[in-house]
Amino acid sequence: MGEPFTDINQIKKLVKDQKVIWRNHMLARMRQRRIRIDDVINCILTGEVIEHYPLDYPYPSYLVLGRSGDNQALHVVCAVGQGRVWMISTYKPDLEHWNEDFKTRRDKKR
Repeated sequence: MGEPFTDINQIKKLVKDQKVIWRNHMLARMRQRRIRIDDVINCILTGEVIEHYPLDYPYPSYLVLGRSGDNQALHVVCAVGQGRVWMISTYKPDLEHWNEDFKTRRDKKR
C-alpha cells in the first residue's frame, strides 16, 4: 500500500534537507534537455503539485510545476518514499501539450 498523499511542503522540506535520490534516467534526460540540477531544485522550491499519481509503483508520484533558475516554466516528476524524494523526470512544458498556465493538459481531440 502506498504512502498517504504528500503535499508540496513535505517535498520541499525533503529537498531542503538534501534527502534526494537522482535517477540515472533523469540525469541523462536533463543533459539532453539542458536542464541543470539547480533548475530542478528551484522548480520544487517554487512549485506546486499539479498532478498526483497515487498508484505509481513503488511510490506515489507527483507532477510539480515550478520555475527554473532563469524563471522559465519547468515540470518535475518525483516520487516520495522511504523518507526521500526520488527524482524521476523533468522537462520544459510546451504549448502543444499544455494550456498557457502549464497546469492543464490540452484536449487531445483538437
